[in-house]
Amino acid sequence: MLDWNPALYSRFEDERTRPARDLLARVVLDAAAVQNVVDLGCGPGNSTELLVERFRQARVTGTDNSEAMLASARERLPQARFELSDIATWAPQTAPDLIYANAALQWVPAHETLLPRLLNALAPGGVLAIQMPDNRDEPTHRLMREVAAEAPWAEAIGDFSRFRTELLGLDGYYNLLAPLAAHLDVWRTAYQHPMDTPRAIVDWVRGTGLKPFVDRLPADLQASYLAEYERRVGIAYPARTDGRRLLAFPRLFIVAQRKP
Repeated sequence: MLDWNPALYSRFEDERTRPARDLLARVVLDAAAVQNVVDLGCGPGNSTELLVERFRQARVTGTDNSEAMLASARERLPQARFELSDIATWAPQTAPDLIYANAALQWVPAHETLLPRLLNALAPGGVLAIQMPDNRDEPTHRLMREVAAEAPWAEAIGDFSRFRTELLGLDGYYNLLAPLAAHLDVWRTAYQHPMDTPRAIVDWVRGTGLKPFVDRLPADLQASYLAEYERRVGIAYPARTDGRRLLAFPRLFIVAQRKP
């Protein structure tokens, strides 16, 4: 897959950062006592900025597997550290007080082993805070797969079943982490985003979930795929009474505290 586009991702920064704020609000840690914070999958630094603002005395490190995203984050937050890494193999040199992963772990496989490993990597009493889009069954993502399975795009896109990790669901994550955690909070909510046009919805998902589909296509097939996808999005998200389209965006949250 081609590198991420920070400018495209940041086009809807306010909407993308809202769940990051909601996640951080449920992290019960004494800011004055926190020394080491890690933002896994930090992207262009919008979530890292929240951590820098709250934990002013802590060492805040953002990690990402995209050089373009890291360059954007470094420019935005020169006071923080940013490192290139793969979440699937990442391990801290010093046990963090907080591992924070906003809209990142849905790209990483094997949650059954990944999440317990991250929880156990914390300092005693530390917190693992996770937010993941839970929208695989929403029209935006269902239509990505439907169009990708049709000619003339299917051959170039190939097997798209592993583009994103299938989440375990609230019950699955609770059962996985409850025996390991001193305190565990899991919840799911659907944000409702008014969007001006079907193209705006397409632009939103082009910065994330649609990217691996489009990246596999040559330029001519990219254009036709996006046109057909936008047409179907326009049907699936009809205009409301104010003329705008309402994009429902479910997200899953986990806040787990390691046992002292």
